[in-house]
Amino acid sequence: MAHDIHFNEQTQKHSFFSVKEKAWHGLGQVISDYPTSEEAIIHAGLNFGVVKRPNIHPLPSGINIISDNSYFTYRTDTEAILGDKVGSDYEVVQNTEVFQFFDGIVGGKNGILYETAGALAQGAVIFVTAKLPDYIKVGRDDCIEKYLLLTSSHDGTGSITIAFTPIRVVCRNTLNAALRNHTNCIKIRHTASATDKLKEAHKMLGITNQLSVELEAIYNRWTRVRITDPELKRLVQLAMSPNKETTEKLRTGKDEELSSHFNNMVSSVMEYALVSPTQQEITTKGTLFGAFNAVTGYFQNVRNFRDEESKFKSIMYGNALQKGQSAFNLCEGFAKHGNGILFN
Repeated sequence: MAHDIHFNEQTQKHSFFSVKEKAWHGLGQVISDYPTSEEAIIHAGLNFGVVKRPNIHPLPSGINIISDNSYFTYRTDTEAILGDKVGSDYEVVQNTEVFQFFDGIVGGKNGILYETAGALAQGAVIFVTAKLPDYIKVGRDDCIEKYLLLTSSHDGTGSITIAFTPIRVVCRNTLNAALRNHTNCIKIRHTASATDKLKEAHKMLGITNQLSVELEAIYNRWTRVRITDPELKRLVQLAMSPNKETTEKLRTGKDEELSSHFNNMVSSVMEYALVSPTQQEITTKGTLFGAFNAVTGYFQNVRNFRDEESKFKSIMYGNALQKGQSAFNLCEGFAKHGNGILFN
């Protein structure tokens, strides 16, 4: 993603900001205090409008644009074309509307803390991460911050996506988990009613609150469930299993047939679980909560990815999220039924 952070030739700045600490790509503005939405839009270089026009239309500069489809979109400050294949029912959701949504969902501008925001690909894609008030508390000292991530596009592709992403403070693990009939994200189509749907997306706060209550109860219950090293290894093996064939080998005791690549990956997760300083706390070491953290922490802190964009996608939407969910399900089963769920 670093190579795709938009550099605005007019302002000579990258369209990105973060609070207090530099982001992994080292680009953009680092600010000392949490900004208001109005300030965040400016710091992130998102203070531009987007317009949709028919396929042949003169821009203010007099340049005629011919789209490959019926409509195209462009940003009003630089006149950069953001999408040239936009359907007739596509509705632009302005950047200001995105921040207005965040301001509104917690009942006022003082409740939400904007941590990062930015633009990719000339501004065709924007993203915002915001920290919600309150924590998920595990044990006495372990806190999990509550974040919302929103991504939107101006090029006619993709939906507006709003995701709940709990972050464990002590090691910055992303602890995504969908519970029961809930999901950790909602998607909103860019249709004529997209703005109205964005306003209706206040239900995401209700989902977040319900998820937070359930996760807090579950994580605290897991801190009271002890797990032995052999049980931990089997849970990690099952959670990290790449396919049904590997899972079947584990279930039938054919561990000698497992690939060296898989065994090395499991060993890395186990090392993180047993040696990492962040895993040695009273709420973590030797507990089911620690087992879950071992899998999520491996992807966040140990696993090597091709680049940070791949890491972000894996943790938020891809393989890391799937493995974390598998670990979550296994831990829930272990808490309810004991190690029979692992060895039967």
